[in-house]
Amino acid sequence: MNIEGDWLEQVALKVKRWPKVTIAAGRRHTVGLKSDGTVTAVGDNKYGQCDVSGWRDIVAVVASNVHMATNTGNAHTIGLKSDSTVAAVGWNTHDQCNVNDWRDIVAVAAGWRRTIGLKSDGTVVAVGRNNEGECNVSGWHDIVAVAAGDWHTIGLRLDGTVTAVGNNRYGQCNVSGWCDIVAVAAGYLHTIGLKSDGTVTAVGLNKHDQCDVSGWRGIVAIALGSNHTVGLKSDGTVAAVGWNEYGQRNVSDWRDIVAIAAGCAHTVGLKSDGTVVAVGDNEYGQCDVSGWRGIQLPDN
Repeated sequence: MNIEGDWLEQVALKVKRWPKVTIAAGRRHTVGLKSDGTVTAVGDNKYGQCDVSGWRDIVAVVASNVHMATNTGNAHTIGLKSDSTVAAVGWNTHDQCNVNDWRDIVAVAAGWRRTIGLKSDGTVVAVGRNNEGECNVSGWHDIVAVAAGDWHTIGLRLDGTVTAVGNNRYGQCNVSGWCDIVAVAAGYLHTIGLKSDGTVTAVGLNKHDQCDVSGWRGIVAIALGSNHTVGLKSDGTVAAVGWNEYGQRNVSDWRDIVAIAAGCAHTVGLKSDGTVVAVGDNEYGQCDVSGWRGIQLPDN
């Protein structure tokens, strides 16, 4: 019996159901992956986090999110290339962009001051800030997806269970009892899991009701901002709970959405025609995506 081959086949079958990350939202910027493998970005570029115009052969993008109270502009952007290597731009004070030597990567996640990479063998690598153990992932195995919050990191295992490392002050790492999970997302101080039946579970800080997802049904994708939670429904509509000071939850009229992303205080939706909509904080133009065209769809 080819154990490695069987395992990789199972991973491929499971991952095939999940959308590719073709739109990403950071603290003050938004990133989109085009169908031709190039990347576009709008918003704050103080640290060069939007300098992606030269990227080619990209298959997924992620952007680090920073809570407003944590820092005012630090951000970086990560691109996964078709050859399983990784590109990075932006703030690098903690070496979170030092990913040039990574190989055999199949998924990436970006947290505050760190970057996480998932390898094809189900192990995980990390670079960047590790003051609270948020990069202590070297012992992880059988992982099929990763997510990064401000100070905690989440790993989804092949068997549908979940593991976590890092800050757990508000119980955001209390995921050991979760099962039948098909996707995970991490916010500032909360964690969300999507179950195979389309329901959603949550742990962590709930000050703004960002964990009030127990009534959600028919969810196919999830995204987390600092203090708000967004769910994409199977009918192409979107649900949102949590902090709404900037209107980042005003998605009730969205239709024909195929992918979602959430920044600190803005929310982004990709439509089936490759165009993009956004609501929320737009101080740095991070919601100026109305002119985008040809953004890659999750199933392409």
